[in-house]
Amino acid sequence: MTPTIQKLKGANMDIDLTTPAGTISWQQDACPWNVAENTQEHFCAVKNVSICRYFCGVEYLDSLLCCYPNPNPFKKRAD
Repeated sequence: MTPTIQKLKGANMDIDLTTPAGTISWQQDACPWNVAENTQEHFCAVKNVSICRYFCGVEYLDSLLCCYPNPNPFKKRAD
């Protein structure tokens, strides 16, 4: 049996890598953009607001795909 994966639009979600390690019970890497700029201002996806230019998606089972500091290979470019 071949599994079928669907790409569904409208996944209104919040994703960030800014929660201090001592306040959550799971392992979380820091946002490389925030680390480079010594800030906590960059978020991967903010519900109803924005998606980071370096955000490349989420991989099963809960890994964030980030291309920082390189251009996003999934972003459609204007010709």
